[in-house]
Amino acid sequence: MISRLTGEQEDSHSDVPDTCFIRAPMGVAEVLRCEVADTLSCLMVTASEELVSRVIRVKVQDGANVHFPVIVIVPFCARYRSSYRDVAVKIVDGERRASYVTPVTTEGTYGGQRSSFAEVRVYSLGLFAVVSCLKRENYTVPTKGLSLKLPMDPRICLNYLPGSFTAPVMAQTMIQPVDAVLLAAVKSRSDAYHSVVSTSPLLYLTHPSSQPLRRPLTLTLPCPPNPKKNRHTRAKREEQDHQTQPVTQLLNFPPVSDCLPLRLLVVRLLSPLQPCRITSLAEELEESVCCHAATVVLQRRQDEPRVVLVAALPSKDLGWELSKLRAQGFSGLLETSAEISMCEGDQLLLHFSGNITSKGRRITFHSQQKNHLLVYLTEVDPFGNYSSPHYKGTAMFYKVTRGHVENINASVSGHQFLHYSSLAHPPDSLSDSLLLWLSGELSEEEVALLVLSLRLRRSAAQLVKLRAGDSLSTQAFHVLAMWRRGLPAATHQPKASQLAHCLAKSGRPDLARELLLRQAATTRQGSLK
Repeated sequence: MISRLTGEQEDSHSDVPDTCFIRAPMGVAEVLRCEVADTLSCLMVTASEELVSRVIRVKVQDGANVHFPVIVIVPFCARYRSSYRDVAVKIVDGERRASYVTPVTTEGTYGGQRSSFAEVRVYSLGLFAVVSCLKRENYTVPTKGLSLKLPMDPRICLNYLPGSFTAPVMAQTMIQPVDAVLLAAVKSRSDAYHSVVSTSPLLYLTHPSSQPLRRPLTLTLPCPPNPKKNRHTRAKREEQDHQTQPVTQLLNFPPVSDCLPLRLLVVRLLSPLQPCRITSLAEELEESVCCHAATVVLQRRQDEPRVVLVAALPSKDLGWELSKLRAQGFSGLLETSAEISMCEGDQLLLHFSGNITSKGRRITFHSQQKNHLLVYLTEVDPFGNYSSPHYKGTAMFYKVTRGHVENINASVSGHQFLHYSSLAHPPDSLSDSLLLWLSGELSEEEVALLVLSLRLRRSAAQLVKLRAGDSLSTQAFHVLAMWRRGLPAATHQPKASQLAHCLAKSGRPDLARELLLRQAATTRQGSLK
């Protein structure tokens, strides 16, 4: 019998449904309860694992007996899959002991929908999640030796001579690819790695410590060509080596008495590098492959000024992700942080102060999921913004690493990296509605002239085009909003007068007069309140 169990969670922005399926004998599924436990997602990932499903808690109703095994089916959505990674169902019991189960199948039709589902047979209940992890290749090395090409990457070969072990042993390998962009980022942080040109993938090799390696082990690892060589020479060599194996490096390891896990890497150098530097390079690469460059974005719909979308977006796809948000109606004022490094399971905590408040919220970062959160802001004092130009509210964002999440107390700790000001503006300021009206009245040529008149930098104008896309009115609004943010809180000349002066210089004195009239009406309404 198959039963569908559904959990509910407020403000979900996941691509994966909050549902799991149970296949069990008659009567068993009726005593099970399913809950969405995404707030515990930081506990479901370690090392290089990436979460690709919701976190589902399955538990038994009080006093009920369950006869195992039962089959649990969890939907998932893996955006990035490769020959180096695989999916597994991770189960964490009440004692926080984790186990991994390889799915019987990863595709199927459940609930009338064909999609990606991880089906596993289990003998205990607890927290369930599908994680993307590095593929593990388990193999047996007999006493007569073994020559093995790894299925994840056939370019990598292991050659055990006869007598390498006195008895057959079980060994395991994992491969972590190293992207050229990742290597460039590591090199940019330290001049000590200037001579490093390229690297092979990271190879993790584990032998049992009870059996010493008695004969040399030969490894073949792929090493990319030297990109510094002359282009003509490289093209000629590629023509000669067409359809041949990539450049490789043979490594001979002597017998050792203790076969603990090894981390292996081939490095192509322009000049010699100290062994300690190579070791530190491998460690930094190992840490960096688990990190992702992200940009925190705050944006709101023009028709919902007090509802703010907070999103941690991949920096490399920032333009594409912002265009998707615009298609969903988020075209209001855009705030972005500087690029930050986020690892799987790290959290962003929101802390409010001043004249705005909201329920304490957080985002747990997962690289293969939407990291979106809707925040509903309210003013502590609805009239406070009219009493003083300095009476504002601020939203502060803190990054907390996965290892420190469990130690957070009520007083928010971590690294503060972004402020977000209140949506309301003092009476001397220009409201969003006024800027939106003005944005719709300007032509492309007039916007260009206004940028010069407002004395905005060229880089600022280019950033506006990136954020606003092809919409002229949206570009104009971002130009005006950027200029407004750059002004001090209190000036001798009102902001409306400054903007009207710039409009007149740009050839639109009619809009300058209309702006002053609308601003005066807004100020009168504020004073009546």
